[in-house]
Amino acid sequence: MKINYNQLNIWDKIIIMGFLTTHVLDTSNGRPASNVQIELQKVLESKTIHIIKVSTNEDGRCSEPILEGENFVVGTYELNFYIGEYFKSIDPDMRINNFLGIVPVRFNISSSEEHYHVPLLVSPFSYSTYRGS
Repeated sequence: MKINYNQLNIWDKIIIMGFLTTHVLDTSNGRPASNVQIELQKVLESKTIHIIKVSTNEDGRCSEPILEGENFVVGTYELNFYIGEYFKSIDPDMRINNFLGIVPVRFNISSSEEHYHVPLLVSPFSYSTYRGS
């Protein structure tokens, strides 16, 4: 029996295939970073291809997986977090030094059947990431 992926609900999709999620935490203010613009790109040998641009919700997460289903394939990807814009939006006078503009996180998906969670912990002056669950 062939399954039409587009007709499945989100939970059935998750069971069938892997997916990509993220979460952005503003460690300098001790809260989720809402309205952070994030761009996902697929990295090829000599270029990158834009896949999607999303933004975080009030919980610092995207409302749906960033990449899933038939588009979730093995390869190298890059998440670009527009952190400079985020910090400027919460401090319009930029009393803090805008050290970080765009934070790129390049990573590999080695299995199309797993959940990849790429959180970003960020302050105006530093960031950290890891493969979450």
